[in-house]
Amino acid sequence: MESRQGVLYVWIGVFAFTCIVQAQDQQGFISLDCGLSLNLSPYDEPSTGLTYISDEKFIESGKSGRIQKDLEATFFKQYYNLRYFPYGKRNCYNLNVMQNGNYLIRTTFVYGNYDGLNNYPSFDLHLGPNIWATVDLNGKPNATIKEIIHTARSKTLQVCLVKTGRTTPMISTLELRPLRNDSYTSQSGSLKMFFRMYFSNAGRMIRYPSDVYDRRWFQYFQNDWTQLTTTLNVNTSKTDIDLPQGILMTAATPTNASAPLSITWSLDNPTDQLYFNLYFADIQTLLTNGTREFNVSWNGHSIYGPYSPPKLELDYIYSTSPFTCEEGGCILNLVRTPRSTLPPLLNAMEAYVVVEFPQLETNKDDVDAIKIIQETYGLNRISWQGDPCVPKPFLWEGLNCNISDNFTAPSIISLNLSSSGLTGEIAHVLQYLIQLKELDLSNNGLTGEVPEFLANMKSLLVINLSGNNLIGSVPQTLLDRQNNGLELKLQGNPHLLCQSVSCDDVGGKGKHHKKNTIIPVVASVASATVLITALCLFFTLRKNKPSSVEVQSPLPSIAMKNRRFAYSEVQAMTNNFERILGKGGFGIVYHGYVNDAEKVAVKMLSHSSAQGYKQFKAEVELLLRVHHKNLVSLVGYCDDGDNLALIYECMANGDLKEHLSGCSNFIGKCDGSALSWGTRLKIVVEAAQGLEYLHNGCKPPMVHRDVKTTNILLNEHLQAKLADFGLSRTFPTEGETHVSTVVVGTPGYLDPEYYRTNWLTEKSDVYSFGIVLLEIIMNRPVIDQSRERPHITEWVGLMLTRGDINKIMDPKLFGEYDTNSVWKVVELAMSCVNPSSSRRPNMSQVVIELNECLASENSRLGTSRDMDSKGSIEVSMSFGTEVNPKAR
Repeated sequence: MESRQGVLYVWIGVFAFTCIVQAQDQQGFISLDCGLSLNLSPYDEPSTGLTYISDEKFIESGKSGRIQKDLEATFFKQYYNLRYFPYGKRNCYNLNVMQNGNYLIRTTFVYGNYDGLNNYPSFDLHLGPNIWATVDLNGKPNATIKEIIHTARSKTLQVCLVKTGRTTPMISTLELRPLRNDSYTSQSGSLKMFFRMYFSNAGRMIRYPSDVYDRRWFQYFQNDWTQLTTTLNVNTSKTDIDLPQGILMTAATPTNASAPLSITWSLDNPTDQLYFNLYFADIQTLLTNGTREFNVSWNGHSIYGPYSPPKLELDYIYSTSPFTCEEGGCILNLVRTPRSTLPPLLNAMEAYVVVEFPQLETNKDDVDAIKIIQETYGLNRISWQGDPCVPKPFLWEGLNCNISDNFTAPSIISLNLSSSGLTGEIAHVLQYLIQLKELDLSNNGLTGEVPEFLANMKSLLVINLSGNNLIGSVPQTLLDRQNNGLELKLQGNPHLLCQSVSCDDVGGKGKHHKKNTIIPVVASVASATVLITALCLFFTLRKNKPSSVEVQSPLPSIAMKNRRFAYSEVQAMTNNFERILGKGGFGIVYHGYVNDAEKVAVKMLSHSSAQGYKQFKAEVELLLRVHHKNLVSLVGYCDDGDNLALIYECMANGDLKEHLSGCSNFIGKCDGSALSWGTRLKIVVEAAQGLEYLHNGCKPPMVHRDVKTTNILLNEHLQAKLADFGLSRTFPTEGETHVSTVVVGTPGYLDPEYYRTNWLTEKSDVYSFGIVLLEIIMNRPVIDQSRERPHITEWVGLMLTRGDINKIMDPKLFGEYDTNSVWKVVELAMSCVNPSSSRRPNMSQVVIELNECLASENSRLGTSRDMDSKGSIEVSMSFGTEVNPKAR
């Protein structure tokens, strides 16, 4: 089938590993009555029972208005009020959401001549930094609604009204409804509602509480159709989608039984891409020999069928790739087959237009930091709404950002808060703006000492602290950086000491002064004062900061300097980055040699990488203190200005993912050969041992947070070692059960309980390892939308209900495996991916059971583990320092 025609699939149920939002009790709903006074909030809207609240806590700008009194009888209560925005180009609502959560977002605009001008407004609506729609109320005196289904990229969702002309933007309601994460999916972009309708000739709009997700269904019917009705309930339990009975108890068929059931519409933009869902339930009592069968065609092309809807049972067909309309004209036909005795039938339909949101949001760490800076100093600027950096016309006042392309998250590189009325100390959160090149805090009322963390901000080229009330002595490390190009401005701080004199004469580079013997005493007293003040500030910020922002203490400096390489040495060991081994989220990996003898893999941090200096330091420090034969060894690192690199032992056979596919880009081999079942078991046993060491052998314990087949590397003996520890996290101290943290990881491998609760435990790694086990069994993608059940856990669950182990196993194994060991691994994997973490085994139990499976397989082959596993041999590697892996 041609790609322009899209793909249709029929839904036949779900294996419940995904979280179903309990929408019946409005859990997760946000219903804002915009402009409503706080003292009238909340209230229950009578017709739906939905609880509406004031929007005042979700936006920092705008004014309240109310539609004209004589129009109130025309509208529901939630549309009486409105918020309008006479000031600023962009005004934004901030909603806390679940990162990567799927949401229905609906905005309603009722002008109601609130200002008495009869001047209907027109403006743009943005989601974060991207335009969603244009709102034009001219010619729509009643109201207009904009609705979209969107996956949140971060834990904050911003809905912005953007002024585009002379009229004033306004909004009546803003509603957000959580959906299943596996529903309403698209290959790219978000889904803007085009229409949602059910087929009845005497219906009304249906929404909450009949629809638990508060989708709005509108009645539609054509003159050449005949309506079918039933008073019986339609069974919806065999699908994952909740539809109201009211839209399933009616259906349309063509009055001419031989004619197709035809729906046509047109698009303003002929290049728009469409997704649609068709809902079926045969509600007609059929004669004994009655048959209803039809094909689905799109613009004359057959795209699905023959199909027969089930009797009094919900079924639906959905598109998995987008469709386009020829010259903007769209024609959907349900065409009766020759063997059918009855015409086609359709109960309801949805259609969505794809909206691409190409501009990435600003780097999350930068956004968190600048918002805390805003809160700390009480900055109230009309432009400080929405995304700090993008789109460019709405860049926050005083900021400059590096905005290179739509594939790299922008970062803040300049912050100018000069003459902004700042008081208190220099906020420690500034250090999390790690790409900052220029910092201007001049002409404010800042007090306290000059913090030493400024010297550790590698990117800073200009620091202007002049015209404040800073005290104490300037850290020597900061003064020393003037010799390396830092421009430091300190004039106008009469009580600030630069070693032995006032800093009034310090503003250039490289000035040195003779030390005064009294300075160490002053510095000690000042340091104690600052320490006490800093602790107070820390606990105050910890108490008051928004829960959606995760702020960690300043990162410790990397120790053990004998493992540090200069950038020139890295250039030499890679022969000026001659040979590329691969590329990942961190950056490009190069082949190299240390001491002209030992092979290494050199991973350079890309300046456009989403993984920053914090992850770099985290990985270095973990690998410097953690050693195990099944954890990849760190040979050294480079922390030389803007040049950051991690230098590992070279894992000559690439990663497990490549070998399962039969192609290794790492070694340049693609011969289609498959790893044997015994070798796969040996690899996962060794990976499990490395993970078990992180959980139980490290003090404090560690959680990896990104276990997957691409992070299991293989050396020349196919010995497995865990890699990529940039997202690893220290586990709670004794007596605690979890740590609350922002959700990170790889889609498909991510623990759904961790995703839902933000509670991280070692069982989150167990879930990810369970996915790895399913991969070595099946050798299929973790997520495959073309599969009957897209997620690997769902698909295996379905196969298990049918009791067919052969359909689960990788066909490349050709049946060469011990069935008992396979069943044990399958059962172990399914226990690891249990939705409840309390029901998952720990890694010690996983290691024990996998070793038993390996012993069973080796027994079948008549081999011992030692004979089978060359990876059990310890390989000594010398790099001038003792860095070869050691068993615990």
